[in-house]
Amino acid sequence: MSKHTLSILVENKHGVLARVAALISRRGFNIDSLAVGPTEHPEVSRMTIAVSVDEQPLEQITKQLNKLVNVIKIVELEPSQTVQRELLLVKVKADTLSRGQVLETVQLFRAKVVDVAPDAITIEATGNPEKLEAMLRVLEPFGVRELVQSGMVAIGRGSRSISDRTLRPVPVPPPHVASGPPNVQAQPADRPHPHHPVPAPPPGRPVAPARQA
Repeated sequence: MSKHTLSILVENKHGVLARVAALISRRGFNIDSLAVGPTEHPEVSRMTIAVSVDEQPLEQITKQLNKLVNVIKIVELEPSQTVQRELLLVKVKADTLSRGQVLETVQLFRAKVVDVAPDAITIEATGNPEKLEAMLRVLEPFGVRELVQSGMVAIGRGSRSISDRTLRPVPVPPPHVASGPPNVQAQPADRPHPHHPVPAPPPGRPVAPARQA
């Protein structure tokens, strides 16, 4: 199995996340990472899902996801063409002897300290999964007391956006039609109705011209 990252645009409605996650779990695949949040459009949310699955089952999953009413678009993000980030908060043992080495590790990985206790330091780090895994391997000998990690978020490189020309148009209600019979303008008395022309005179009887005064 290979790891794939799916970026899904969905309508910002109740229960959409549960339906998408349930569809993937019913296929027997585990979700390695999931992050969901708002986009530049208030009515649209973006889900970033990382799953380990082969190519053929992945195609079946995307086809079934596209059938959901609240799903707008699905794009598989290539790692070489996207920027991927995760957030990590880790609490590490740090006494007077090891505190200096822990702080050196923080600077090495361009992380930052967000909380300090007499015997522990809480570190915040952002980056791709490989960077965070490497930092954790260096911090493990000091003793990791607690760890929490967010799901991965990813965005494509360049100026293109997956939401370009993909949002469903908002239906425009038809113009209001006033109730009652249509307003029919009265025809002048000296003008015949267009649907009732004046009958022609009988043959053989010419019409006399009007006399001059």
